[in-house]
Amino acid sequence: MIARELLDTAPIPGGDELRLFRRELKGADEYSIMLGRIELMNSRLSGSEQALATLACERLAVKNPRLLIGGYGMGFTLRAALSVLPPQAHVEVAELIPAIVQWARGPMADLSQKCLEDSRVTITIGDVCDVINKADGDYDAILLDVDNGPDGLTHEANDRLYSMAGLATAKKALRSNGILSVWSSEGDTKFTSRLHKSGFAVDVKTVPARSNGKGAKHTIWLATKG
Repeated sequence: MIARELLDTAPIPGGDELRLFRRELKGADEYSIMLGRIELMNSRLSGSEQALATLACERLAVKNPRLLIGGYGMGFTLRAALSVLPPQAHVEVAELIPAIVQWARGPMADLSQKCLEDSRVTITIGDVCDVINKADGDYDAILLDVDNGPDGLTHEANDRLYSMAGLATAKKALRSNGILSVWSSEGDTKFTSRLHKSGFAVDVKTVPARSNGKGAKHTIWLATKG
């Protein structure tokens, strides 16, 4: 087994700790972010995070859309969105843990490819729930890659994003025909049901975790506001 190098640690709400690791694999650096023994993110698994953005963006029918991304992660969703959005689009990224953004500008700068410096991007350090709560028809799309999906793992407060009340708040934050796109490591029929009950038109996609189409499958919900 190839040894991993611990690069940094970061506290998260609730008293837990994230750890950033790097190892050299096949001549390239591989990064992983761990919570205890659970790997939350890996730089080799970018396919579904990219699909979170591209599947939502291809459904946008507005000229200069405004997007909110909840959770920077390793930047794959942001980079994918920027690759298909027009020059006058605006993307706000809400990241709860400041170290995630610091890592993107520091040890993982090769992954971010300067996407945080794109003129279309605004970074908000804080809870995406708070950003959504303050919004009223502000966004054409809200992309949530927060925790491991609707079943909160790293931060119990994330559950409020996916409750009936949370979905009603997200719906209010969206413009007409706006899209709520949600990433999850696995499917969740109860969450699908809540989306329907909240008045969204729902499309559930199963997408590969890797950009090459191989490996595990993840779930993305595309919920459109009527």
